[in-house]
Amino acid sequence: MSTDQAVERAEALVSLQRYEEARALLARRVAEAPDDIRAWTGLARCLRDLGSMDEAVAATGEALRLAPEDVNALVLHAQLLQRSGAGLEAAIQPLREAVRVRPDYWYSWSVLADYVMRQSMLRVARERNLRKLTAEDVAPVSAEAVALADEGLRLAPDQVYAYEIRRFVAGMTGDRATADAMDLAILRIDPSNSTALSNRTRQAADAPGVRAAEAADLIADGLGAAPDSRSMQSALDAATYRLLRGTRWLALLCLAFAGLALGVGPSDGENAQDLPLSLGQRLWDVLVFAVIWAVGALLRYRRRRKGVRLNVRSLLHRDGWARLAAGQAVAVTVCAAVMVLIPWTERDVPRVVFWVALVTTLLTMYVDRARVREAFRRSRTR
Repeated sequence: MSTDQAVERAEALVSLQRYEEARALLARRVAEAPDDIRAWTGLARCLRDLGSMDEAVAATGEALRLAPEDVNALVLHAQLLQRSGAGLEAAIQPLREAVRVRPDYWYSWSVLADYVMRQSMLRVARERNLRKLTAEDVAPVSAEAVALADEGLRLAPDQVYAYEIRRFVAGMTGDRATADAMDLAILRIDPSNSTALSNRTRQAADAPGVRAAEAADLIADGLGAAPDSRSMQSALDAATYRLLRGTRWLALLCLAFAGLALGVGPSDGENAQDLPLSLGQRLWDVLVFAVIWAVGALLRYRRRRKGVRLNVRSLLHRDGWARLAAGQAVAVTVCAAVMVLIPWTERDVPRVVFWVALVTTLLTMYVDRARVREAFRRSRTR
């Protein structure tokens, strides 16, 4: 079997995720023709897909022994070294050699820019003993990575990966203008690129003045174009939770209205109505509750994108905090309804119900603020 036949059959088997068969095929080929460089690099890729990183590194090492200046083997060898845990320094060396051997090959420049940026960040973290780096920490050591990424971009202005690496470097250094420009360029080449779509969508959703409902709609639209984006799904979950969390304010409004009607709130006293309330007054209060929920939640929910409505149901099944927020909103509203529907003759019981419902709800909302912040932090960094 010729080199082309063996490699093509192996690639077909890999596309079917039949990695063991592809490895066996290429292993036979290198046994028959131990000087076949393409077979060695193809075998290395199969071993990589099987998770055998040390064997994959050995396979590319054999290819480089046969052809020390083979650029494809050099780049693959560097990537395998990085994934095998050999370290970025070891991985950068063959990439520099690839750039020297073939300076017009854009991919070598882009991969090298990626690794140099990561190595610079790691060095800064170690030297300063930092657990988390900021853009101010990274920017001073990013000059080489920027130059390398720019060269890769110059050589291949139509390659998405070159823009992605330049965007990565810009994001790490806090260069928002360049990062936004790279996202736009990526979307011009690949309108369904999930990472760029996610970045642009989150930027629009996180803009000042954008409410939770609007943010959820924006993210749902973006997720429709890139349904496999985990970062946008996380962002949609965060926006959906903000929607559910907001229903507790509607419940507290109903509770405040009930407390005002019964005179059990903080301002009760001489102006409180006589108890028991009339049947008409009690029914009117319940009607007000219904209007509050119809306008504040039901109509807003019905106007949301289908993806948002589906995610509300999904999040209620998946997330305990979401169920707590929705359940607490319902429970507080029920408390308010009980307060006004029962013809109380004394204020002691409704006063206890009012304050218990108010205090527990406000405490819960205060506690889960950290959860909301963490959800948005995760959605921005994924």
